[in-house]
Amino acid sequence: MTDTLKATLQHDLHSAMRAREQVRVATLRMVLTGISNAEVSGESARELSDDETLKVMAKEAKKRKESATAYRDAGRPELAEREEAELAVLETYLPAQLGDDELTAIVDRAIEQVGATSMAQMGQVMKAAQAEAAGRADGGAIAAKVKARLAG
Repeated sequence: MTDTLKATLQHDLHSAMRAREQVRVATLRMVLTGISNAEVSGESARELSDDETLKVMAKEAKKRKESATAYRDAGRPELAEREEAELAVLETYLPAQLGDDELTAIVDRAIEQVGATSMAQMGQVMKAAQAEAAGRADGGAIAAKVKARLAG
């Protein structure tokens, strides 16, 4: 299939509209709007690559996770459930998240690759680790793992 991820999302949106799947329709519209906004931001309008589209989707998924947590903490479970339902739709398009062991292995390889010995090189290690993780792990989780490895 040579379709771009954006084309797949648009096709799935039309299918969801025909099936009257309200949560899926709302979520896909929201993501496609985010992608469109990213395409027109900057110097000139351009088509996003699949990797860039995945980054937009990962950012939207992170927003849903944070919102669901905030709603639960505020005693609003019905709103949290809506956010979690949207997150579930987004996760069907995102690559599988890395496990703790896999993330540790990536961070260790990045430290070895950079030759890092102290926290002063955290930025270089983060850059290498994030490049290898490529959307399969949250930046905060990578940063925590790098800090623990460099401090320890």
